[in-house]
Amino acid sequence: MSASSIGRHAPFLVSAGLIALAPGIAMAQVPEDAAVRDQVTFTEPGEIVVTAQKRSERAIDVPVSLSVLGRQALDSSHMTQADDLSASIPNLRFSATVGENTPIFSLRGVSMADFSLNQAGPVATYYDEVYKGNFAFLGVQLYDLDRIEVLRGPQGTLYGKNTTGGAINLVAARPVFENTGNLRVGVGNYDRVEAQGAVNLVLGPKLAARVAFTAARADGWFRNKLPGKPDLNATREYGVRGSLLWEPSATTQFILRLSTSLQNPTNYGSYSNPGPNGTGAGAYGDGNGYFRDHLGQRELEAEYTPRRHARTWAAALTGQVALSDTLTLTSVTGWDKGELYVPEDTDGSPLRTLEIPYTDRGTQMSQELRLTSSSSGPLTFILGAYYHRETLFNATTMNFWADLDVDGNGRVDARDCASNASFLACVINNRFDQTKHSYALFGDARYRVGAATTVRLGLRQTWDDGRQAGLASTISGVDGVLVATPIPAMDRRFATSNLSGKIGIDHRLGERTLLFASVGRGYRASGFNAQAFFDPSEVNVAKPETLDAYEAGIKAETADRVLSVSATGFYYDYRNQQFLSVNPANAAQNLVNLPRSRIYGGELELDLRPLRKLALHAGLGLLHARAREGVISGTDVRGNRLANAPARTLNVSGEWVAVDSDVARLVLRADVSAVSSQYFEILNIPRLRSPGYALVGASATVSRGPWSVAVWGKNLGDTFYFTSRIDLSGFGFDYAHVGTPRMFGASLRYDFR
Repeated sequence: MSASSIGRHAPFLVSAGLIALAPGIAMAQVPEDAAVRDQVTFTEPGEIVVTAQKRSERAIDVPVSLSVLGRQALDSSHMTQADDLSASIPNLRFSATVGENTPIFSLRGVSMADFSLNQAGPVATYYDEVYKGNFAFLGVQLYDLDRIEVLRGPQGTLYGKNTTGGAINLVAARPVFENTGNLRVGVGNYDRVEAQGAVNLVLGPKLAARVAFTAARADGWFRNKLPGKPDLNATREYGVRGSLLWEPSATTQFILRLSTSLQNPTNYGSYSNPGPNGTGAGAYGDGNGYFRDHLGQRELEAEYTPRRHARTWAAALTGQVALSDTLTLTSVTGWDKGELYVPEDTDGSPLRTLEIPYTDRGTQMSQELRLTSSSSGPLTFILGAYYHRETLFNATTMNFWADLDVDGNGRVDARDCASNASFLACVINNRFDQTKHSYALFGDARYRVGAATTVRLGLRQTWDDGRQAGLASTISGVDGVLVATPIPAMDRRFATSNLSGKIGIDHRLGERTLLFASVGRGYRASGFNAQAFFDPSEVNVAKPETLDAYEAGIKAETADRVLSVSATGFYYDYRNQQFLSVNPANAAQNLVNLPRSRIYGGELELDLRPLRKLALHAGLGLLHARAREGVISGTDVRGNRLANAPARTLNVSGEWVAVDSDVARLVLRADVSAVSSQYFEILNIPRLRSPGYALVGASATVSRGPWSVAVWGKNLGDTFYFTSRIDLSGFGFDYAHVGTPRMFGASLRYDFR
């Protein structure tokens, strides 16, 4: 076997070796605080154990700004997509430039300022410890989850690159040694029908399995008023996840997870607001541009309406072996395959001013090995190694004024495109293959100084390399006849390394109060420009991003856990953030680095249980995020607000057990989230400023025995708000996405044993 073949198959070789080794390991008890559990563990009422720092800890003991949404909160709020999540977490936002199922997350103002499908953002998403770096691997996952953990701030030591802003961990319910299950069916507005369920089976004294699924269909809520064309923003999806737990001994555990998902709805609709000359920017002649004055806010007239297609397959194997009473070896192996096709009617009109189909296909493989210590002594540590390989194919086609007869001969063909220098009636395409490798060694140590103080030190050395191969662009007519080749096939490469670290100190004021402070660095790897269409100079590589973070906070709770408080303040020095920059002189697009930004702010979260049957939660995020130097798209952006970084976010929720008797149990829930004004671009164009808004949701659940009936509603005030806005005045309009309107429904659930 060649060296390259060994590297390609290393994750599977490591996993196979660990499985083979497991039966021979001496019988030692798995250390309690080293075992990485997949379930939220309630050690006492109101106390949650999480694995945010790669070991089991009480949430109140984790010295970072951390928010956790448990299974009950996920179910009662009917959480199904990214905007539901962002409404529940302080200083977490998202934008939907290429659709709600490909969210671009922003944490504390740290976000990706390039919507290209080949990019990996600075807020990393993990499914059961497996990194999902590319949009094609995300799929349908918000079902049968045990919890969601959101870690704010750089997580470079334990999680690695592309966690400059933080990490979002989705943790699925794991198999247990019990025959149980549930089934839920529901209906809602827009003719929504849905079903979710899970079956857990004991297959033997050492083997258990769990199979979970979700499926949903709904008509589009963006009404298409063009005759014969479907409504957009529909739902048509399913996901299936199978998990197998094998515990060959008291010291060894393996969990294999296999999953697949499909989304195939009518695509999202674009809320494209025409400029003074209308959509088309005067290209169709005076007075012939398109205006949408006759339409409502959630109405459009889109003529290009193919279905969106997102398909995923995934496999993950997590193994734990106790090597001794104080050492545990953990292996996490992941494999993913995904394909994504996004046919966008960018102008959202009957004209064919701008249509962009995006294609993204890829596979990835990853392997992590780590050794975790646990002892009563002052020193504990985690040592690990990581490998990741990602291969992608990307293609983007831009149809410019594809219905415009430039030469007036009664048809639109290649001669129309060739007859002008403005790309009227032209189809411009680029495509390329991309391969990236990442290798890392990391360590995280804790040293207890006396009974109340702990010093923490983490380091991670990362080596990254990448190749963008065969990037080429062509210009053709609408009839497919080639007109020009602006960029012949070109290759670009990068190879970088980074040493990131974190040092912190914790101090306890009694058992239930933790003070903590830290200094750390985050790192986001280099990126290839996917928006190279017009000139070879656009085929470029952006430098890595770095973020130096200073953070301090307090976590405290009363002895009876009636009140718990978490408060954190932070200051960021953000360097070389990657931005897509458009040259105003020739429309060339380059991936550039913004030299420096400054971000500071804080979060406050309160949990209050004033009565045994009443629980309240509140979260507040404060943020100041500004560019300090740099030029983007020909504009000096010093002092401008960073994209997707509102100054204030607020979320409040309450749950009340209104009835709890032998006959039935009634639980009422209400939640409110609010966000202040923001921009979705760094140029801070005044007309693209998105005003603040608030969303209200509620649910009521009646249960008796194994049966429960729930009614729910989201955005009950039917608030109209934006999730992205981009200046496309060169085409005569401003491009935008709008948030989900009022949604409501009812469901019936049965839990069986």
